[in-house]
Amino acid sequence: MEEKLNGFDKKLITTGVVVVVVLILLFTSIVIVGAGQRGVLLTFGKPGELALTEGLHFKIPFAQKVIKIDVKTQKYEADSSAASRDLQVVSTKIAVNYHLVPELTPELYKTIGVTYQDRVIQPAVQEVVKATTAQFTAEELITKRADVKDKIKELLQERLIQRGIIVEEISITNFDFSESFNSAIEEKVTAEQLKLKAARDLERIIIEKEQIITQAEAEAQSLKLQKMEITPDLIKLRQIEVQRTAIEKWNGVLPQVTGGAIPFIDFRETNSTI
Repeated sequence: MEEKLNGFDKKLITTGVVVVVVLILLFTSIVIVGAGQRGVLLTFGKPGELALTEGLHFKIPFAQKVIKIDVKTQKYEADSSAASRDLQVVSTKIAVNYHLVPELTPELYKTIGVTYQDRVIQPAVQEVVKATTAQFTAEELITKRADVKDKIKELLQERLIQRGIIVEEISITNFDFSESFNSAIEEKVTAEQLKLKAARDLERIIIEKEQIITQAEAEAQSLKLQKMEITPDLIKLRQIEVQRTAIEKWNGVLPQVTGGAIPFIDFRETNSTI
């Protein structure tokens, strides 16, 4: 009886071991490539030619291995120091948005590995930024920022596409210059503002002067026209209008004293005699 039990236990243990081994082999033979990834299948360390797409895949346990590589948009930031065309030291901070060409991930892994940022992107960014900065003066790096950005993007795309890396967009997040150059720029801006203010003041003075001249000319022209319109008949008419106004305002009482060519007569004495 005991021998039967021992035999049963051995079979049970053997079965359990087999099941465990089978499960291990099953799980190690399955690999899942996630969304936004590609898989590089290694057979005894040798990369395959085709990239594994997203989903479930099978591999030979212990003989094959899958390296998962991200092909979504990624961001790389770098600081660079370079000299401008007028020999000003310029510190630049640049951000690069890029993604890997999915079909070329096996070749990328074979030639570069997973450290492509440090081995490819970083030196390419440094070289391109230095080359581009040298084509512009320090002032142009500020005033022509969009042109500088486009030039860096163009050169970087040419460099990285050869490695299966596509540059989507770049951003120049900062330009930093020496303290002396910053002071010179500030002084120039101040001078430009003062020059603009002086020009506006001069324009205002000229306009005001023209207005005064125009007004004076109009007044002179008006006086000239009035003078030309004065005639003897007009003078006589004005005298008649003055006399008519005086008559309308007279209250019927004679003046007590009058003078002029006629001798002075005191009407008060005359009235008392009468």
